Amino acid sequence: MRNPTQIFLSLKLHPDFLLRVIGVAVAALVTTSALLAGGNSAPTVKITLSQAIRLALKHNQALKAARIQIQESQANEITASLRPNPVFTYDDLFVPIVPSQFTGTNLNQITEFDVGASYTFERGHKRQARMQAARDQTTVTRSVVNDDARFLTYSVAQQFISALLAKSNHKFAQQNLASFQKTVKLSETQYKAGAISEGDLLKIKLQRLQFQTDVSQARLALVQALAGLRQLVGFDSVPANYDVAGHLVYRALHGNREDFESLALKARPDLLAAKQGVLAAESNYQLQKANGKRNITASLYYTHVSALNTASFIFNMEIPIFNRNQGNIARAHFGVTQADENEAVVDQSVLTDVTSAYEAVRSNSQVVQLYQSGYLQEAKNSLDISRYAYERGAVSLLNFLDAERSYRSTELAYRQSLASYMLSLEQLREAVAVRHLP
Repeated sequence: MRNPTQIFLSLKLHPDFLLRVIGVAVAALVTTSALLAGGNSAPTVKITLSQAIRLALKHNQALKAARIQIQESQANEITASLRPNPVFTYDDLFVPIVPSQFTGTNLNQITEFDVGASYTFERGHKRQARMQAARDQTTVTRSVVNDDARFLTYSVAQQFISALLAKSNHKFAQQNLASFQKTVKLSETQYKAGAISEGDLLKIKLQRLQFQTDVSQARLALVQALAGLRQLVGFDSVPANYDVAGHLVYRALHGNREDFESLALKARPDLLAAKQGVLAAESNYQLQKANGKRNITASLYYTHVSALNTASFIFNMEIPIFNRNQGNIARAHFGVTQADENEAVVDQSVLTDVTSAYEAVRSNSQVVQLYQSGYLQEAKNSLDISRYAYERGAVSLLNFLDAERSYRSTELAYRQSLASYMLSLEQLREAVAVRHLP
């Protein structure tokens, strides 16, 4: 009679299978240790996808920092609207420094003092041009920030779907483990009754390690997905032991690509920012042309000299012979052309994004429908038949384990296809910049 160790060594398992077993065992130990360190308290708060998006738009630090750019741009509007300050001038000349000469008569007849004020009058409507350029830049900045919010919304949805997939896989792994535990107990009973060999029993127990590892890995994936989602929505907006509410579901998409392209061309904030960038470039061009006009400075002086009181009126203006702001005007003109090209690039990018996302939705929808058309049920029926037959000794252990693996891989692939479909819907929402799709 051989001992269990000799029987185990005689199974002639493939080396790759043994390495896989060792790897998943190590992963299970690491995962379990990490989870024990982090605690296993029940979640107190569950959030839906719409709630997660609202929390992210309100609490995400990166988006908060981006929104400050709008306030900075509005501050630039204040600077652009400021007028030149008047200049006050005072001078006192020929003041005696010898005390004996410091008399009222000398101060009246010898010293000279001037009091005056000057003001620069801007020509070419510079102030109006500055204000318009600043307002247009604020409009562009606001659209860019809205585009950041659009990308953040997609990132939250992507991470939320990952959490739903991890949660679904974790629940499925627990169900598989519980079901396989019954098979292990039945096999132990069969072994004691002499219905199966000790080698078959060891194979069954070794297979149980895979199910236990699946549970640990699925739990780790869920913890990591929730941690990533919490970073996006804001650490302070949800407790550490929160959870997501929802399921992986298939909802058919209605509408054609042309409709979505039309929506995107109206709603995409990056395209709107590109169009507003053209207006901002034109405003800057007009500003540079206005800066080419020379300002006039007017001065009024009161002068006291040799007992006489006089007034002076002075006007001065730079003669624009050499410098007429030609370089900045030319650069701003090229900037308008560049903004036009950027708008065309973004326009094409929007249409490409919509096409790519729409086709991804169609492709993933077909895959989900294939599973739902019968393959998923067939995998379940195959496992039930194999289990029933194995429990009554009608099929071999290898056939039963193969059916078990096929069912598990089919279920996991179906869940992944659901997640891929939901993610492609989110990609289409991002491409269209509209949350509610038909």
